[in-house]
Amino acid sequence: MHFRLLEMIPWNVFIVYWLISAARLKQVKVEEAPQGRVLHILIMVAAVDLMFWGNFAVGILNQRIIPIDLRILYTGIALTWAGIAFAIWARHTIGANWSGRVTVKVDHQLIQSGPYAFVRHPIYSGLLVANLGAALVIGRWRCLLAMGIFLAEMTRKASKEEGFMMTEFGEQYQEYRRHTGFLIPKLGGSRGTGPTMGGSKDQQMSA
Repeated sequence: MHFRLLEMIPWNVFIVYWLISAARLKQVKVEEAPQGRVLHILIMVAAVDLMFWGNFAVGILNQRIIPIDLRILYTGIALTWAGIAFAIWARHTIGANWSGRVTVKVDHQLIQSGPYAFVRHPIYSGLLVANLGAALVIGRWRCLLAMGIFLAEMTRKASKEEGFMMTEFGEQYQEYRRHTGFLIPKLGGSRGTGPTMGGSKDQQMSA
């Protein structure tokens, strides 16, 4: 219980911060079709359930794959805290440009500062690291399946976001892509040119 509590604290901080920061966002100019948003929510809810609760996991999915070891447990907790901190940093950096849906906002800015100087979707990157940490703490087969779902869905949604960004910013966004990674920093990549320009409109689940 002690380790699960340490694991869940950053997730609770993440949820509270997301709810508070969602109060001040820019108006939407263009957005994805509603069915796309519904599909994303359903997939993410399924992945979250597999990772943390396992309500629908049966058989081998609920069997432990990672041994209970203090070094593994503390590594998992550290990864979760680090991943959540990185995601919150990215959310703070993108500010009112953020959206839980695939959108372009009115007066949308292309942020290249902070974590967006290294990766185009740092909120997703942070959440993937945090979920990896949770998988190490929980240690069951269902967590491995959940990680696969998280990675696939975040990649799908991020790719759709990039299509919107290319339409909105054109060559400016293409140039940004040349020196940043998708979810992992690009070797030899350089930072953006300023604190108020550049960076991907990274979007995330709010729960």
